Amino acid sequence: MKPVKRALQLSALAGAIALPLWSLWLEPASLRNEDYTLALPGWPAACDGVKVAVLTDLHVGSPFNGLPKLREVVALTLRARPDLILLAGDYVIHGVPGGTFVPPEEIGPVLAGLTAPLGVYAVLGNQDWWLGGPRVQRALEDAGIRVLTDASAPLERGACRFWRAGIGDLWETRHDVGAALHDVPGDGAVIAFTHDPDLFPELPARVTLTIAGHTHGGQVNLPFVGRPVVPSQFGQRYAIGHIVEDGRHLFVSSGVGTSVFPIRFRVPPEVSMLTLERAPRGGPL
Repeated sequence: MKPVKRALQLSALAGAIALPLWSLWLEPASLRNEDYTLALPGWPAACDGVKVAVLTDLHVGSPFNGLPKLREVVALTLRARPDLILLAGDYVIHGVPGGTFVPPEEIGPVLAGLTAPLGVYAVLGNQDWWLGGPRVQRALEDAGIRVLTDASAPLERGACRFWRAGIGDLWETRHDVGAALHDVPGDGAVIAFTHDPDLFPELPARVTLTIAGHTHGGQVNLPFVGRPVVPSQFGQRYAIGHIVEDGRHLFVSSGVGTSVFPIRFRVPPEVSMLTLERAPRGGPL
């Protein structure tokens, strides 16, 4: 029994070393492009294959997420050649252990390197408002990034035409879904994006796809348990990924940075790359 006991002790020791190393360093410091293909009812056939890059919860200044990492995020995004780039909020960070505050005036010039044929657009998140929404918005707009708050506009490329609508943060500022969709014609395909996915139940069925961040995918995903801490009134319901409810589509990105605790476990940082396709008629919603 002694060799077996010794092996178990060594395995426990290895786990005790590896788990903190993985969750506090290796995974939070990683970065990847993650590709998703979303089949959407009502998406224009002429827009099949449109690629949307989603960058959210950059939290520049959180551990392993300083300006050099932000430059990596920009380079990784550009290498994927997205048609459209949407920034879903929380560019700054407040008080995370091991982090350093980075002002938005230093973040904006790095994000200015983002380019896409259909443009680069942003909404603000709760932590941006905690610092000062107008200040963060000004830094983004000085970088050539248009910030959308309860507003929409059409995007066109050849025969492809759809609308994108930015909606204000659910808790930290006014949000007006009606105003955001006011200019979208009744038959217009629309991508709505906002920071907090808890807004999703308020959006009408006419929205083709809603995109959000905020949850960080819970930052921790335990085997057999799931995501024990998700900043959402709906628990794990809108924590991460492609969610379909009553034929309505939501995509929640796990984002790049960390907040509250500088830890990620089985929820690696990512730039989400969404390829949008028209769902086949009569196919699953």
